[in-house]
Amino acid sequence: MELKKEVGKRLKESRKANNLTQKAVSEMMGIVLQQYQTYESGRYELNYQQIKIICKILNISADYLLGIKEY
Repeated sequence: MELKKEVGKRLKESRKANNLTQKAVSEMMGIVLQQYQTYESGRYELNYQQIKIICKILNISADYLLGIKEY
């Protein structure tokens, strides 16, 4: 699977596991909802700073988000 799609899938799963909406996560990240949706859909890639922020918000590791580890 393409990395952007895999990251998007993991974002969605982690967001739902934390009972958060896309809007709530986008607000915590300081971005507009549509921008967050492009990450979750796998259309665009997160930058390093965004990876750091989203991992803290969703309480996941960058290794998990990027598919290096499965947990």
